[in-house]
Amino acid sequence: MRENTVEAFAAAVACGVAGIELDARRTADGAIVVHHDAYLPDADGDGTRRAIVDCLRTDLPTWLPTIGDALDACAGVWVNIEIKNGPHEPDFDTTDAVATAVLAHLDDRTEPLDNWLISSFRRETVERCRTINPAVATAWLTAAPVSPADIEALAAGGHAALHPLEQTLDAATVGRCHAAGLRVNAWTCNDPARAAALAGWGVDGICTDAPAALLEALDANAG
Repeated sequence: MRENTVEAFAAAVACGVAGIELDARRTADGAIVVHHDAYLPDADGDGTRRAIVDCLRTDLPTWLPTIGDALDACAGVWVNIEIKNGPHEPDFDTTDAVATAVLAHLDDRTEPLDNWLISSFRRETVERCRTINPAVATAWLTAAPVSPADIEALAAGGHAALHPLEQTLDAATVGRCHAAGLRVNAWTCNDPARAAALAGWGVDGICTDAPAALLEALDANAG
């Protein structure tokens, strides 16, 4: 099943996940759509790829959802919206217009604000989200090992969580985050044994591409 689609989100909800992570990007006409990569797949096989930010919403494939359609498919679980605004990608924008648009969209929805958690690899982006609407929880995504100073700064900035690459995580870091009042949501773990170890350390969430397998393993471990 193709990731970041309405069908994938509905399937995840059906298998009993507690939350869903999705990726938000902007189009040339300002729409917010859900897609992990900055580029569309090479549909013709000729090596050419179109950047989503260079496309109108109406130019995109029908399987690529708007953020509204994606969030509708996630009804019943909390949602981590990762805002894509990396400095080495074609849709990078120092004004964080994508963050402004995402938060405006959430304001128009009927779910409570605590249903959402916004994350980004770009610290300035999550800081911008805190400025726009501090009632929406934010998290910093990182692939690098996290220092005590990082944890202290995140907590002081009012952020809700740290999202570390699971291979960089250890029990001591989880403990320091919890002591500072930060949740820890590790990414991306598809190994049931590793997920059980992370759960044993007390992580608050595990991002995975294999939700059914991990849920089964964690349920068995809890039993």
